[in-house]
Amino acid sequence: MRHVDFSPLYRSTVGFDRLFNLLDSMGQPEQSSPAYPPYNIERTGENAYRISMAIAGFGESDLEIEAKENTLLVKGNQKKTEEGEGEMLFRGIASRNFERRFQLADHVEVRQAHLENGLLHIDLVREIPEAMKARKIEISAQGPKQIEGKAGKDKKAS
Repeated sequence: MRHVDFSPLYRSTVGFDRLFNLLDSMGQPEQSSPAYPPYNIERTGENAYRISMAIAGFGESDLEIEAKENTLLVKGNQKKTEEGEGEMLFRGIASRNFERRFQLADHVEVRQAHLENGLLHIDLVREIPEAMKARKIEISAQGPKQIEGKAGKDKKAS
């Protein structure tokens, strides 16, 4: 895949640095972040979303969720336990630690997170401030009103 140089755009725009950094990082494969744990992102309403992560074997005390500066960070740090009786013949359930980052759009907030049947569900809501919402502008049938000036009459009298 070709690499696009956004440096000319940095010189002529203000406030779009984060957007260009996201576009630049999309073209590069994620080498440092493995595909574990698998996850789904679904839209549950007009402004509601849910991230579901398959994290079998992790308990609530093994997980840490942090939302900061349009980034959601989910960490899993499973404490090593002493093996019970017997010898492990095959380990198919992953028990490795993980760290997964999600870029959140502006005005997206984390509402709640809960663990159910080996799935971590994180509910997100996008709440746009009232001042930033689109509003309808009424169009008047009349043109602009002209202001009749008294100053012109006063000058003639003097």
